Amino acid sequence: MIGNFDIYIAGVGGQGIGLLSEALIRAVDHAGMIAKGCDTHGLAQRGGSVSSHVRVGADARSPLVSEGSADLVVALERHEAVSAGRKYLKEGGTLLWFDASWQPLDVRLGKARAAGESDVEEVAALRKGTAVRVDGEGLPDPRMQNVAMLAALCRRGLVPGLSLAHARAALSDLMAGAALDANLALLAD
Repeated sequence: MIGNFDIYIAGVGGQGIGLLSEALIRAVDHAGMIAKGCDTHGLAQRGGSVSSHVRVGADARSPLVSEGSADLVVALERHEAVSAGRKYLKEGGTLLWFDASWQPLDVRLGKARAAGESDVEEVAALRKGTAVRVDGEGLPDPRMQNVAMLAALCRRGLVPGLSLAHARAALSDLMAGAALDANLALLAD
């Protein structure tokens, strides 16, 4: 890999952002590259916004991704995709998003409208980037959407040098037994 590759991960507390971030960092390590990462945990128990920063490359001095510089934004929720894409996606970047909606309080109170697929695509287009939608169809457990996102980014080659084999090795570091087997099925070739 030439230069750094910056990834910003966004979601809502309870979606497994921390596991996704740690699995991604370990997968990068298994690929023989250097990664630095930083998570936020404060709102995880309240259903609030949660994010992780992952920087891949030997030149990454800090784990924090600067606004407007993410090569890849990974969002596990539609509203978070819109917000994170606006703030972090760089020109020409990719916005990988899971089509789920955990409506923010303003939407539930009728003070704002719910984000739709077109809103996510519009954010990517504003940055001259690409929006890639992942749905939960066929997931044996909705709690596995984080690993479904890891599988999607590996299959699409969204992180240079990262493969499904690296992701499988990373998950094997982090879990065991039936949970590992179920998640590895999502990472099958």
